[in-house]
Amino acid sequence: MTDAPAPLADPHLVYDPVTGDGPKDVAILGSTGSIGTQAIDLVLRNPDRFRVTGLSAHGSRTALLAEQAHRLRVRTVAVARQDAVPALREALSARYGAGEPLPEILAGPDAATEVAASDCHTVLNGITGSIGLAPTLAALEAGRTLALANKESLIVGGPLVKALAEPGQIIPVDSEHAALFQALAAGTRADVRKLVVTASGGPFRGRTHAELADVTVDDALAHPTWAMGPVITINSATLVNKGLEVIEAHLLYDIPFDRIEVVVHPQSYVHSMVEFTDGSTLAQATPPDMRGPIAIGLGWPERVPDAAPVFDWSKASTWEFFPLDNEAFPSVNLARHVGELAGTAPAVFNAANEECVEAFRAGTLPFNGIIETVTRVVEEHGTPRPGTSLTVSDVLEAETWARARVRELTVRTASAEARA
Repeated sequence: MTDAPAPLADPHLVYDPVTGDGPKDVAILGSTGSIGTQAIDLVLRNPDRFRVTGLSAHGSRTALLAEQAHRLRVRTVAVARQDAVPALREALSARYGAGEPLPEILAGPDAATEVAASDCHTVLNGITGSIGLAPTLAALEAGRTLALANKESLIVGGPLVKALAEPGQIIPVDSEHAALFQALAAGTRADVRKLVVTASGGPFRGRTHAELADVTVDDALAHPTWAMGPVITINSATLVNKGLEVIEAHLLYDIPFDRIEVVVHPQSYVHSMVEFTDGSTLAQATPPDMRGPIAIGLGWPERVPDAAPVFDWSKASTWEFFPLDNEAFPSVNLARHVGELAGTAPAVFNAANEECVEAFRAGTLPFNGIIETVTRVVEEHGTPRPGTSLTVSDVLEAETWARARVRELTVRTASAEARA
């Protein structure tokens, strides 16, 4: 990204949803992360299609956020950290010339939620973690199209999200769910026999449970095909990410868990498949690159030309598929169990995993201890009471309990290892 402002569309043009003419106004949440930066790259290459009105970020990369804001000429910039405001103001002042009006600055834990509810056509939620729930709900309640990369908000608040979402209001941005979304367009839900979600297998494909005991954080971060943030990358190493995607597929497409299968596909070319009742299987395939799913999320129902790389079919290639080793990677079956429990169980599962990943990164929990601890916390949480309606307070309370319980267990684990 250069310092110069982008050659954006005429600010007076308005998007016409009937004809598809004019640029869509887009708000990007998590703009300095992996999804956000790739989305901005897509916008800058398609100024006639998209116009960014607001950005939100954590606040740890204020220089990049200011650069994005200036390049895109946004109205609003938001940071979750209140203490990041002085650094952000300084970075913005350094970017903007004399006479250029600075964007509005929002700060605090509700800042991203304000951006999500702002005046725009599409909200791209690229925040990592369950903190994305409130912005997801705000975008839906405001009637925005939601390009959803923050799977955790759907998982922990499934009934809340589904109660607000109108048909077609959520466009999934995960590569797997963008693939399913496209393949499902070929038939009706009644025609679907099975959803097949592909997994690269992560850096530890082929290892046994015992062989995973001593892997390091650096080992877990060495993903063979995707470049992602540390939390998502470690989730891919444990395959928790795939378990979350199974729950997400169930919630997005109303397909029972016993008809959602996970297969290992090391090349990450086929992003997912839909098997229909007539025996046909439709697979969506591109080289591994998130700009394609992001383009689907922002552009649908139009496709964005040259959004992502394509295959060179003149060159030979091999595509492999393997069954998932559920003994070495029990996280997918645990996620199915949690999804079937519903209620606050998915929130407990997700929050416990986030805390366990942090403990693993801090060296207080071994790799295999991540799923072992998550399983224990899920079991202690128990079965949700039948017939009760889920609320945001329920989700937050369950998450708080799960995080506290993981901290107790990981402190004991670290103390025991120190004594050994």
